Amino acid sequence: MPITTCIFDAYGTLFDVTAAARQAANEPGNDDLARVWPSLATNWRNKQLNYTWLRAITGVHCDFWQVTQEALDWSLAAEGLPTEGALRKRLLALYWELSAFAEVPAMLRALKDMGMNTAILSNGSPAMLDGAVQSAGVGDVLDDVLSVESVGIFKPDARVYELVEKRFACARDEVLFVSSNGWDAGAATGFGFTTAWVNRGNDPVDRLPWTPEHILTDLSQIPTLVQEIS
Repeated sequence: MPITTCIFDAYGTLFDVTAAARQAANEPGNDDLARVWPSLATNWRNKQLNYTWLRAITGVHCDFWQVTQEALDWSLAAEGLPTEGALRKRLLALYWELSAFAEVPAMLRALKDMGMNTAILSNGSPAMLDGAVQSAGVGDVLDDVLSVESVGIFKPDARVYELVEKRFACARDEVLFVSSNGWDAGAATGFGFTTAWVNRGNDPVDRLPWTPEHILTDLSQIPTLVQEIS
């Protein structure tokens, strides 16, 4: 069946998760962060994902904002930076204002012009996602923002991907699911979506039961991919 619905992961896919640490590092008075911000940003993201998986496995759910704070605290401690105070507050505030990757607005607009349904499917809490969407100015080119909070478990649980079917009343093979996380795109392949992995870092493919069907370097290629596979 042709693609009717394009679904995007949020953090790292539409929104640059390194932006908070990078911006704070460039602000006056944050010299200690400036020396280590790339590793802090990497650790923050990795721990954020690790904590979602552990909570999903153990059945101890919390919202993504708590996970984000706990991951930052670990990352600050790993770099010998204070886990309380002004720097922590600033980094968390900036996480609500993450910038979109440069190609995102035009790509989403192109999909809407093609008649596609467009939405986010994310681990993020509704309030966090609303902040990111408004900050990036892409709300007018999204039909919906779907959060795992409605099912109470993080990706890659199948109940998360089912939210797309329920919202858009579409068949799985009508959906193009796009993520910057290879494991997320792979799990969505297993669920039955057509998938694209945005591999900005040229990483190897995860060794999992399923792999992404398409691998791209950025999101600008999504409208062309939709045309090719529809």
